[in-house]
Amino acid sequence: MPLSLCIDLSADEQACLLDIARQSIMNGLDSGAALQLDIARLDANLRIDSAVFVTLTLGGNLRGCIGSLQPSAPLAQAVANAAFNAAFRDPRFAQVQADEVENLSIEISVLSSMELIAVDTRQALLDNLQPGVDGLLLEDQGHRATFLPQVWEKMSTADEFVGQLMLKAGLAAGYWSSTIRCYRYHSLSFGEN
Repeated sequence: MPLSLCIDLSADEQACLLDIARQSIMNGLDSGAALQLDIARLDANLRIDSAVFVTLTLGGNLRGCIGSLQPSAPLAQAVANAAFNAAFRDPRFAQVQADEVENLSIEISVLSSMELIAVDTRQALLDNLQPGVDGLLLEDQGHRATFLPQVWEKMSTADEFVGQLMLKAGLAAGYWSSTIRCYRYHSLSFGEN
């Protein structure tokens, strides 16, 4: 069964979520915690439990990216939590400082549900991927990593995409195992101009 789009958000709803993400980062600077929202006052789409990632860039360079692969909170609160975590809890980066916030660019990715890709070879996985469309989660023997669909923009082939994801998971780029599990997902991504 093909994956469906995760959610359809209006331009106003997208703008609201981007504002919530920025407010949550500001709240983190002020209080050390993610912004807590009154979910009941928000539009219905923003109350749907959703899996989201928030990606922060500064001067075109990654500054933080954190999210959840499974729905864990209503969309608006999930965005607030992910924005705070991307700014202050991404272990790859120092915490965002107040003088950086104005120049941060925020991108939000709302994920569809996961679909297991039933493949028994690396080549079968490569043949099943839709470049530029599929996000991918790999799991094997305690190793786990994901790439959002927009990571395809930095990769020239499916082989490179999977190889770099294997490395991210702590495995060899050419790794394959009979126990590996592969999941695809789609996302609705939008950001600040």
